Amino acid sequence: MAAITEDDWFIPPVKYEYLDHTADVQLHAWGDNLQEAFEQCANAMFGYITTIEYVEMKDVFDIEAEGHDLDSLLFHFLDEFLFNFCAEPFFIARKVKIIEFDRENFRIKARGFGETFQIGKHPQGADIKAITYSNMQIHENQDKSEVFVIVDI
Repeated sequence: MAAITEDDWFIPPVKYEYLDHTADVQLHAWGDNLQEAFEQCANAMFGYITTIEYVEMKDVFDIEAEGHDLDSLLFHFLDEFLFNFCAEPFFIARKVKIIEFDRENFRIKARGFGETFQIGKHPQGADIKAITYSNMQIHENQDKSEVFVIVDI
């Protein structure tokens, strides 16, 4: 994986929101490009799990994900981070940064900056059970990219 730089510890501005959904929640994230929109969507997921300001960036955790198109890539990218939150090492990220974004082969290498989730330190938000394909949307424009993902809570 790529070396960690001082800029990696910078917390970017929030570019996401939570939209109401019948029984679940929809994550809406955006950025200057698709890579940033994916990163912001992961940040939104972790922000829904806990009050993100309580998460310290003490450790890093790397993941790799791949798909057969952009939708499946987004799904597997989020699912990989969710799995590592729900199972050992119970890692929660304050910030997610994509290190490699291969759009032609639908592969991502990403790094989460955060720590092990601890009840008592991190307020419990909603329990995200799964990422879904339901109404998943990816929009790219010249000056802004957006993603919409419904998560099962």
